[in-house]
Amino acid sequence: MSNGLAEKIRDKTAMVGIIGLGYVGLPLINAFVKAGFTCMGFDVDQTKVDRLLAGESYIKHIPSETVAGWINGKHVFPTADMSRLSEADALLICVPTPLNDSRDPDLSYVSGTAEAIAKVLRPGQLVVLESTTYPTTTRDVLLPILESSGLKAGRDFYLAYSPEREDPGNPDYSAAGIPKVVGGIDETSSQLAADLYSHSIVKVIPVSSLEVAEACKILENTYRAVNIALVNELKTLFDRMNIDVWEVVDAAKTKPFGFQAFYPGPGLGGHCIPIDPFYLTWLARRQGMSTRFIELAGEVNSRMPEYVITRLGEFLNDIGKPIRGSKVCLLGMAYKKDVDDPRESPSFELMELLLARGADLTYNDPHIPSLPKMRHHNVPEMSSQELTVEFLQAQDCVLIATDHTAYDCDFIVEHSSLIVDTRNATKNVTSGREKIRKA
Repeated sequence: MSNGLAEKIRDKTAMVGIIGLGYVGLPLINAFVKAGFTCMGFDVDQTKVDRLLAGESYIKHIPSETVAGWINGKHVFPTADMSRLSEADALLICVPTPLNDSRDPDLSYVSGTAEAIAKVLRPGQLVVLESTTYPTTTRDVLLPILESSGLKAGRDFYLAYSPEREDPGNPDYSAAGIPKVVGGIDETSSQLAADLYSHSIVKVIPVSSLEVAEACKILENTYRAVNIALVNELKTLFDRMNIDVWEVVDAAKTKPFGFQAFYPGPGLGGHCIPIDPFYLTWLARRQGMSTRFIELAGEVNSRMPEYVITRLGEFLNDIGKPIRGSKVCLLGMAYKKDVDDPRESPSFELMELLLARGADLTYNDPHIPSLPKMRHHNVPEMSSQELTVEFLQAQDCVLIATDHTAYDCDFIVEHSSLIVDTRNATKNVTSGREKIRKA
């Protein structure tokens, strides 16, 4: 049975099904289409499916022209009909894995997807989980649901884990250009998954088990979260000592070994870095252990929005103004520069803190024209304001939360009375530096 799937993968006649057409799934489709495969795209959100069928993209780094090419060339078939999952030879699961209100893993999207697959699972299919999660998820959560179909993994169908490694907004790394770690439930599953990805991904890294592949992803993102926490904590110390932490980091990174630069910010954003460490601490508690180092890093990073607003209040106070009633424009709602991805963005926390303190708040983000609804935030209806001379002059404070390339910082500083910069976006501004405060 595996020989038949291997042959389809080898000659690119295998139908690749991508479940979850978001910031991971859509770039993955792009990689497989470029490699010569035909894809089916599955999503429970009919609006996404309809937009794709109309040749329209809803993700900035996948142009609508690309999507229209998929549809017109019959390379991609989007659908919300999960009964059609049996039509794909390989099913790659790219659904969200958020935290619940108690900051425990919420695997409802993964288990719901597994239940949908189990209803129509047929012999010879390959199922790969890509969603970020804790080690043992594929074996302990996904596998039993899939085998409730009556089919046996490794005999009737094949199961693997391969963590997504998307870096939205980074032109140097597309989905196809980042090496892919792959671990299977058995050797055949691992080989089939590796063979599939090898057509569309620059390099495949096979590992010995599902759990190693899952732990790899957790390590990558926890590593970043811990190091960002370190520089965030140093920022609060160096601020008190009137030392520029960004200059310190830039000086330190001239060392050609033993140091990698991480930079402070107003908090963590994106789907992975703010979430993955909590997956690991939850897993540790289940094993009767505590991960104090990781938990401390999470505490440091989660405090940063409050720290930024406290500093903003101090800077306004220096010019005789309280936060209440002051006009504050928040620059950037996306979690990182040059993307339209608002997931877990600290800007929403900054917004809530400012509104709670009575600020007259507006925002600008060239990539997010109106504010989306967010799972953990009460988001007001608000649209991005144009950064005209008159608008900037009317603000008491401009808070830079995301350093989009589109921002003309010289222009913004020139026409603003106070800038609070959390990203060092104004580092090259030469005129009007007396208006700039770092936070």
